[in-house]
Amino acid sequence: MIIIDNVSKVFHDKKEGDVFAVKDVSLTIEKGEIFGLLGPNGAGKTTLLRIMSTIMSPTEGRIQINGFDVKTDPENVKKSIGFLSGNTKLYKKLTPVETMKFFGSFYGIEKGELNRRIERILVNLDMVPFRNKIIEKLSTGQVQKTSIARCLIHDPDVYILDEPTLGLDILTSRSIIDFILKEKQNGKTIIFSTHYMEEADALCDRIGLIHKGRLIETGSLESLKERTGKENIREIFLHYIDSEAMQHV
Repeated sequence: MIIIDNVSKVFHDKKEGDVFAVKDVSLTIEKGEIFGLLGPNGAGKTTLLRIMSTIMSPTEGRIQINGFDVKTDPENVKKSIGFLSGNTKLYKKLTPVETMKFFGSFYGIEKGELNRRIERILVNLDMVPFRNKIIEKLSTGQVQKTSIARCLIHDPDVYILDEPTLGLDILTSRSIIDFILKEKQNGKTIIFSTHYMEEADALCDRIGLIHKGRLIETGSLESLKERTGKENIREIFLHYIDSEAMQHV
């Protein structure tokens, strides 16, 4: 389970003063759930995920993942999660297999078990054809799959994925989406950010709509349809944005 309790993150801007990237976000994500964080660029999605992954500290509030607090017990949080950042960099001279072995070494995984995990990931992410090609020779989609594979090698309970299909072709996106669905069946908890409305529609048990750092609504697609009378996630999101704008007129 993931518990996010009144989390805010403030950055100081010389011209604008204190700016809230995330403001008063509270949320509970259940074990085995796929939760999509949906919003435009700059809405606060990446900042919230970075706080969850211990890369940033919240200005206020707390987050617990698998019972571990991100501020007071970051090492156990890191063991519990696989975090895909939107700007992950890989060493260009390594192959996907070498990359997984390198990151696997950080977790002290026994050699035989590490090799079994690598083979399983290669198959599940359709990486076998390029397993031994160096990173700098790979396509954008192949590099993204390698980045995801790096996050999975320690078999975490929770996946935190920041825009996992951004800029990818339709076939690569589909294989990543299929992988996410398969991991849900294996009992993994998955939270990911996206601004692809249809992707959230197809994948998520629940969706959180985030705008200007605030979580403005959460729920299953069906419940959001019932509340708004809208037929798709794009219309639902615009409905809440328009409603929020009217409140400030």
